[in-house]
Amino acid sequence: MISRAITDSVFHACEEAASSSISPVEAVHSVTSALAAHLPTYKWVGVYVLKGSELRLGPYVGDPTEHTAIPVGRGVCGTAVLEDRNQIVDDVRSLSNYLSCSAKTRSEIVVLIREPQAGVVIGQIDVDGWEPGAFDRSDEMLLERVAGLVAPLVSRLSL
Repeated sequence: MISRAITDSVFHACEEAASSSISPVEAVHSVTSALAAHLPTYKWVGVYVLKGSELRLGPYVGDPTEHTAIPVGRGVCGTAVLEDRNQIVDDVRSLSNYLSCSAKTRSEIVVLIREPQAGVVIGQIDVDGWEPGAFDRSDEMLLERVAGLVAPLVSRLSL
């Protein structure tokens, strides 16, 4: 559970990161870096952009991943888009359709990024943790705020 004070502090760091960058790619990367730097359970933080029926990997912080393109409906990320809802998975090893980015990953949270006016999904923030049950509703609420912050930037990413 993240306290309100920490949530506000992390969100402020993300606001500063987003506004201090020159390009949308740099801004989104700065935000993912701020999340990873301020929250020790956030071991891999990335943004996927929805292009047609596929999620394409955008800026991220963490170990390299082979999952640079994920079809809608596959894995936790694709399921979030298909079901049009955020996903919190306490133990990824319990999922039959899990796409493993790292053998160290035990939990995952995916929060959708929506176009500000129309509310349609344009991407997502994906966070992996090395411990089971690393994420809860407080993480989801923080990442929803961050998703709103980066939505105008994500809509300008060309991947």
